[in-house]
Amino acid sequence: MLLSLKLLILPALAAAVPHIVFNDQTNPGEPLIDVKVPVQLGVMSKCPDALLCEATFNGVLEKVKDKVDLSLIYIAKFNSSEPDFRLSCMHGAEECAGNVQQLCVAKYSTRDQWWNFIQCQNFEGREKIGRPDVALKCAGVAQIDWETSGAGQCAGLDGDGKGSEGVSLLHNSVRLGQHLEITKSCTVLINERKVCVHDGTWKECENGHTVSDFVRQINDEYDKLNSGEDFLPFA
Repeated sequence: MLLSLKLLILPALAAAVPHIVFNDQTNPGEPLIDVKVPVQLGVMSKCPDALLCEATFNGVLEKVKDKVDLSLIYIAKFNSSEPDFRLSCMHGAEECAGNVQQLCVAKYSTRDQWWNFIQCQNFEGREKIGRPDVALKCAGVAQIDWETSGAGQCAGLDGDGKGSEGVSLLHNSVRLGQHLEITKSCTVLINERKVCVHDGTWKECENGHTVSDFVRQINDEYDKLNSGEDFLPFA
């Protein structure tokens, strides 16, 4: 009777709870949880520390791409007198534009396209990040249709990074960074816990700062999140 009840309830549970799938090969009827590990990088798009950090995480993604939910959080200061962004970015208004471009691409493209877009901007050189021509070029490299995908409308069809939706996204990102007390670019958070900072050099990295160190920490967190203890109603 108990077995029959489990077989009736577990499929309904899977339909109601995201990220649960059923393994019909090794343990039929037993759910497997696939919760991605939130990984956030607190950055400024033209900051050399951000570029180094993003290069490091390019290597991390090669190893644990399917286990993470990666996002960037942007650092800036609110400034009502700034005409285009109402924010002051440490490396100038062009950095604010670069932040907006990256946020809009993140919203209106796949993760692979977004990450390729950022890597393309970085490859062009940090002094060129935020420029309209570089944004349009990198959209093409990442196979993003700037005009029809939504990214262009968000950031500005001419690539200037001043689109109203994109500026609003940047404000929300800056507020989130302030809430999380992110002040240094680049700050690495794994599952909302600060694990490392690169500010001229690696700092506050108790568990290491190499690609393999971050991979190990993400794998450990993934195993914890997917232990299943909070999802299975039966012993």
